[in-house]
Amino acid sequence: MNYIEVIILAIIEGFTEYLPVSSTGHMIIASSFMKIANDDFTKLFTIVIQLGAILAVLVLYWKQFFQSVDFYVKLFIAFIPAVFFGLLFNNTIDGFLESPLVVAVSLILGGVLLLKVDNWFKSNEEFDAKNPIAHSEISYLTALKIGFFQCLAMIPGTSRSGATIVGGMTQKLNRKAAAEFSFFLAVPTMFGATAKKLYDYFGDGLVLSVPQINYLIIGNIIAFFVAIIAIKSFIDYLSKKGFKIFGYYRIILGIALLFIHYFIYPLSII
Repeated sequence: MNYIEVIILAIIEGFTEYLPVSSTGHMIIASSFMKIANDDFTKLFTIVIQLGAILAVLVLYWKQFFQSVDFYVKLFIAFIPAVFFGLLFNNTIDGFLESPLVVAVSLILGGVLLLKVDNWFKSNEEFDAKNPIAHSEISYLTALKIGFFQCLAMIPGTSRSGATIVGGMTQKLNRKAAAEFSFFLAVPTMFGATAKKLYDYFGDGLVLSVPQINYLIIGNIIAFFVAIIAIKSFIDYLSKKGFKIFGYYRIILGIALLFIHYFIYPLSII
């Protein structure tokens, strides 16, 4: 890995982490084109720079993180399914993380879903307009259900934010409320994923060189600033326009990847 690759991957992480397009999928695609996807440090890097994106949420929504202990209880409850299934299917997930083809198929299927979401949950927006306080409280059961939706994102290309936002909308939340809870849930989820990846990395006897440490620092800084811009823009756009543009984007990208793989350049590295 070099500094150019670090900058590219960090920008991709910051821009896509909170959009329903799959940041992991995009980084797998980018690192595959750069021929560094199967490198141990690349796999660590793509997870650890999520800390920068986490910090963006903490900075933008710092007041919510001081509102009550109940807020943290709900995040913990929503986080539990990811811990359980993440540990249970760890090896399978690692295998998926090396397959751009899995990403391509997931992008297309998720894109088709996003084209339908706005119509399926249109009543959420209409109800919230008449009862603006109705979605301000998320119950423990709702938090748990959203947590199960988050587990779908263990398949690269699915999108953690997309899965949790749609999960929230199935629980009668409007788009904005569902998206913000998705952002909050990202904090323990990505922190946990980072801690697990670092533990496994060092547990395998691998070490970080000085240049690699610098890569991680720079990557997190870039991801932080890009994520701040992405979050602000996404919330505003989602509240007004909905998901369709993301659905079309996912489908086009997924089809393009399949075309490239079968007719131009084989992307699969496993």
